[in-house]
Amino acid sequence: MIANFEEILGYSFKNSGLLEHALIHSSYINENRMKPQEHNERLEFLGDAVLELVTSEYIFTNFQDMAEGEMSKLRASVVCESTLAKCARERSFGEFIKLGKGEMVNGGRERESILADTFEAVIGAIYLDGGYDEAKGFILCALENDIHSMKGLTWISDCKTHLQEQLQKNSQDPIEYYVVNEEGPEHNKIFTVELAHGGRVMAQGSGRNKKEAEQEAARHAIEKYGLQ
Repeated sequence: MIANFEEILGYSFKNSGLLEHALIHSSYINENRMKPQEHNERLEFLGDAVLELVTSEYIFTNFQDMAEGEMSKLRASVVCESTLAKCARERSFGEFIKLGKGEMVNGGRERESILADTFEAVIGAIYLDGGYDEAKGFILCALENDIHSMKGLTWISDCKTHLQEQLQKNSQDPIEYYVVNEEGPEHNKIFTVELAHGGRVMAQGSGRNKKEAEQEAARHAIEKYGLQ
């Protein structure tokens, strides 16, 4: 199983235990009486920092006419949950993540927050196993095309504002966001938000807090209705 995943990742671990650790979700250890530190959240923390550095360095080096504010917006778009989840989905991460039974029943293998977090944990594992250059190679292989395709799409970093601007061209009806579901433990809740406008539901989004879920719902609405 691990060998198959390494082939998908394009990286062979010297210490395969690091990769196995990166694939363990907190719900799995809760149901299997494992120690709290055996889930992948520490690796996710490390991977997040490496990801920020690599994308910052790439944007700084390759877009030399871009101002600091625009660089920050582009980086935020690239490292956001939906982009990372897409990269994880393209590499079949969901098939390899170890989840608790309850999380599996609730569609955890396709949950964007779990996919994105695991993607960052794998980056952390590659960094510890092979160093910065190996982690950088993996990140850019996964995200380089996204970086270039998102250049100029500054709305991605603030989908709510962009959606409001687009809709107000033809309507003064307010955009409303409603929390329709909360699940998970207090320290790791997932919120689902419904976005409504003009008396109809336009889209849903989920995230680790209400703000993130609202941004995700707005992004889905923008893409669904061609409001880019």
